[in-house]
Amino acid sequence: MSTPPIPRRTSIGVRVGDVQIGGGAPVVVQSMTNTATEDVAATVTQVIELAQAGSEIVRITVNTEAAAAAVPRIREELDRRGCDVPLVGDFHFNGHRLLAKHPACGEALAKFRINPGNVGRGSKRDPQFAQMIEFALRFDKPVRIGVNWGSLDQAVLARLLDENAKSPEPRDLDEVMREAVITSALESAAKAEELGLPPNRIVISCKMSGVQELIAVYQELARRCDYALHLGLTEAGIGTKGIVASTAALAVLLQQGIGDTIRISLTPEPGASRTKEVVVAQEILQTMGIRSFTPQVIACPGCGRTTSDYFQRLAQQIQDYLRRKMPEWREKYPGVEEMHVAVMGCVVNGPGESKNANIGISLPGTGENPVAPVYEDGRKTVTLKGDRIAEEFQALVERYVERRYGQA
Repeated sequence: MSTPPIPRRTSIGVRVGDVQIGGGAPVVVQSMTNTATEDVAATVTQVIELAQAGSEIVRITVNTEAAAAAVPRIREELDRRGCDVPLVGDFHFNGHRLLAKHPACGEALAKFRINPGNVGRGSKRDPQFAQMIEFALRFDKPVRIGVNWGSLDQAVLARLLDENAKSPEPRDLDEVMREAVITSALESAAKAEELGLPPNRIVISCKMSGVQELIAVYQELARRCDYALHLGLTEAGIGTKGIVASTAALAVLLQQGIGDTIRISLTPEPGASRTKEVVVAQEILQTMGIRSFTPQVIACPGCGRTTSDYFQRLAQQIQDYLRRKMPEWREKYPGVEEMHVAVMGCVVNGPGESKNANIGISLPGTGENPVAPVYEDGRKTVTLKGDRIAEEFQALVERYVERRYGQA
């Protein structure tokens, strides 16, 4: 069953290395490292992990001279290891000084991220912002003007609060705060254009930590400009809270055609892989029918008919297997990312879902005959039984992929 396309907001396209953001390009998945950037080996390892998971752009922190000096070495090592993912430099407070002392850092990066709220305080703000734009022009790099409500430009907020206090119909504080975030982004973008940065080298983000606030800000931002937009719920949180909050906010905006690139700002659990934020971003886009990244596993939730956890374990095993194989399959089998695999737990919906998938298995529920029919493209091809159903079904999936997608 095909998914009707979601009409996209028209935006100006921006090239970041070999990746295009906006201008009708597919929504791009981004992520960010949490290593100390001066630790070249650790940063390279994490960037490669994120890129292999499907991150199309990776952002790294550039906060010290040691970090700035490490960036060219990180880029060289990534290139040596065959990883061409574009790197974005995340600059706060001292980016103008770091780029002046380490021009090779600016050359190695594919894009700069500038936060108008902390590019400089008071009288230093405008000159230091101008310096960052001048470096972007010198090195021929695009810029993301990334406003965060937690580090909002206080001069802009104070100005709008003063104007609001004098208004005959003052708005509430939350509305003024949202307007300050939008104003900071749009005024900074206009200033960048005045300094010579063309609109096709400007990406804007206005990140909030509340779902409804984020939706309201981006809806207004999309109405008032045609810059490429980077979506993300900042400080989304840990575990299911972060996933649910990010999904709730971004799904509404993406459904309205708003957003050219996304990042899911999950707090990783201690020791957990950073790649989870990439997987969540991909799954949001894929479940909405916006992009396909990896074969989807359809599995039932289980009920009193499925007292065994066998089908749950098989579904997880198949999902892990498909994701593990994707780096190899992506090059070898074009179109495999759109495949659907059903792993069902009983006779109620099992055969029907399996027939509707590309390949599916209907496992026996409690009290049912201990056999598992397998369906390929709507036809029952084999019935599995015994202790090796999992291994045999995985082998059938492998053969199906070779046969169906190997001809592409």
